Amino acid sequence: MPADSSFDVVSQFDRQELVNAIDQTMREVNTRYDLKGTGSEVRLEKATVELASASEFTLTAVRYLLIQRVARRNLSPKIFDFGKVEPAARGTVRQTAKLRQGIEQDLAREISKLIRDRVPKVRPQIQGDAVRVTGKNKDDLQTAIKLLRDQDYAVPLQFVNYRS
Repeated sequence: MPADSSFDVVSQFDRQELVNAIDQTMREVNTRYDLKGTGSEVRLEKATVELASASEFTLTAVRYLLIQRVARRNLSPKIFDFGKVEPAARGTVRQTAKLRQGIEQDLAREISKLIRDRVPKVRPQIQGDAVRVTGKNKDDLQTAIKLLRDQDYAVPLQFVNYRS
C-alpha cells in the first residue's frame, strides 16, 4: 500500500527580497527627476511598510514603483494591505501598508471546505497558519493545487513541503 503524499498551503514571503525591493525603490526615488527632492521615503518596519511623500500624487508614484520592484523580485503585490492616505507634518502625506503573512483561520476554513467539496479524495487539515493537504494519489493533489491557483484570494498562496 503506497504511503500518503502531502503538501502545505501557506502564505509567506522572503523578507530579504522585500528589503531589496524597498532599497531599489528608494534608489530610484532619489535619482528620478520627477521624484527627486519630494522628500519621498519608503521605510520597512517589523510588520508594516511606511510610505511618505510631499503630495498624494508623488505618494501614488512611489507606491507604484514599490509594487513594480516587488513584482520584479517574484513577490506578490498581495503581501501589502494598503491603508488610507493620511496627512502628516508640514503638509506631507503618508500611507501605511500592513504586511500579510500566514493564512487566517477564516480563509483556512474556506480553503479546506473548497478542497473537500471539489476534490473528495484528499484530506485538508488546518495547522496553525497553514493548511496541509494529504492524499494517496499525486494526481489528486495536483488537482487540488490547480483548484487553489484558479481562485483569487486576498493573500498570495504558496505550495510547499510536497512529500510523496
